[in-house]
Amino acid sequence: MKIRTLGRHARESFKSIGRNGWMTFASVSAVTVTLILVGVFFVIMMNLNKVAQTIEEDVQIRVHIDVAANDEDQQKLKSAIENISEVQSVKFSSKEQELKDLIKSMGEDGQAFKLFEQDNPLNDVFIVKTKKPQDTMNSAKEIGKLEYVTKAVYGKGTVEKLFNFIKASRNVGIVLIAGLFFTAVFLISNTIKITIIARRREIKIMRLVGATNNFIRWPFFLEGLWLGILGAILPIILISIAYYNAYEYLAPKLIGNFIQILPYSPFMYQVSGLLLLMGGLIGVWGSVMSVRKFLKV
Repeated sequence: MKIRTLGRHARESFKSIGRNGWMTFASVSAVTVTLILVGVFFVIMMNLNKVAQTIEEDVQIRVHIDVAANDEDQQKLKSAIENISEVQSVKFSSKEQELKDLIKSMGEDGQAFKLFEQDNPLNDVFIVKTKKPQDTMNSAKEIGKLEYVTKAVYGKGTVEKLFNFIKASRNVGIVLIAGLFFTAVFLISNTIKITIIARRREIKIMRLVGATNNFIRWPFFLEGLWLGILGAILPIILISIAYYNAYEYLAPKLIGNFIQILPYSPFMYQVSGLLLLMGGLIGVWGSVMSVRKFLKV
């Protein structure tokens, strides 16, 4: 396509946007609202995924070893655990180390447990990590059946709830985004349809003088693209500002905490690019739907 022809199509698309003021406003507003909601939900979901990933990486099975097991028995048990296909690593922690960790985790209250240093009631422990966090539950059950295992603890209940929450959130998010996406496409499609109806006489003349189908279609495609991009600008600005302020406020408070949020850069640049792409896609798709349905060329 020649640059002059493309310029002509672009001018026509801008004129059409100006002529249909209210429908243009409605379409751009629909895309704006859609992308604000999609953007906010996406930012929240990505940060929840970050937190969930961190928690998932810390999910482990604590295998309490029977006090009757000697060194040889413990080695056999370790080998048996390592032979489980889902297991990634097995680390030994003595009961002395377990007591030290307990005292440290309790802070000032943990000083009372120093009385047990001479007569330690805790068990030696194997700390087991699976290849996939989702394998933790099944692996714990299998380990619990092995000889010299008193119990295999992995945060039963909490882990399942975490995985179920993540799965449910993702499913709800997909449905919500899809619903908003199609609403915006429908409104842009209607805007293009009105433009086609208003320009039917002009389109007939263009066809009579030999204009090709693509020549007639291109202004409508560009109009949809501009509507989608215009609708993406405000969400990008608002979400970028909001996330910057949220990050500046929360990041210092989370230092040293296992919960971390994604840094502003490059995360927000990626989100902005995604919203711009989605806006353009919504607009072009809406145009294609109208052109195919209402413009019989």
